[in-house]
Amino acid sequence: MYIYNVTTNVEETAHHAWVKWMKEIHIPEVLSTGKFLSAKFTKVLVEEDMGGVTYSVQYSVPDKATLERYYEEDAPRLIESVQRNFAGKLVSFKTELEVVDEYFVQLATATHYLFTYGTLQEKEVQLGVFSRPLVGFKDELSHYRISDIKVADLYPTLQHTGKEGDKISGQVYTLSHQELQKADAYEGDAYERIQIQLGSGKKAWVYIAK
Repeated sequence: MYIYNVTTNVEETAHHAWVKWMKEIHIPEVLSTGKFLSAKFTKVLVEEDMGGVTYSVQYSVPDKATLERYYEEDAPRLIESVQRNFAGKLVSFKTELEVVDEYFVQLATATHYLFTYGTLQEKEVQLGVFSRPLVGFKDELSHYRISDIKVADLYPTLQHTGKEGDKISGQVYTLSHQELQKADAYEGDAYERIQIQLGSGKKAWVYIAK
C-alpha cells in the first residue's frame, strides 16, 4: 500500500475558508475518483517561519499503478480547482510513501459482529477503513443470495429470498462501536446496516442496498 501525502501551508486570511472547502468539497472529490481507500486530514503542529497554517492530507492507495492513474486521469482537474479557488493563498508539496509494514493493537472493546461478503474482506480496504487488518471466521447467511442488481452497477448487495436452499458464505469480523461507524461511512448512503442471524446462531450486522 502507498500513502499519497499533500502538505499545504495556507495564509491566515484564507485559512478558515480553505479548511471548510477541503472538508466539504476537495477531499470528497479526490475520494470520489475511486482511486483511494481513505483520507486523513491533519493539522501540522509547528510554527512556520513563513507564517500561515500548515496541514497534511494523507490518502491511502492500494498500489503505485493506481496512484499513477490518478496523476494522469484526475490530478490536473483537481489541481486546477485548487488554483481557481485559492491562487496565491497557499503553497503545497506532495510526497509518496510506501508502507513497509504495519503493527496494530487489538481492541478489547470490540463487541459487534459484522458479516461481510464483498470488499471489506480485502486487506487493503480494511487498512484504509480501520487502520488494521481484521481477523475473522467463516459463517453462512441463510435465505439470502447475491442480487443480480448491483449498487451503482458495480457493488454487490443481498436479496432476501426466504428459500432454504439459498445461502451466502462470508467472513465475520468483530468490531468496536467506533469501527462500526467507520464501516458505515465506507459503505455510504447507498447501503443500510441491518442485524441478522447467521448459520452459527450468532447475531451480526450486514449491509444491504437501500
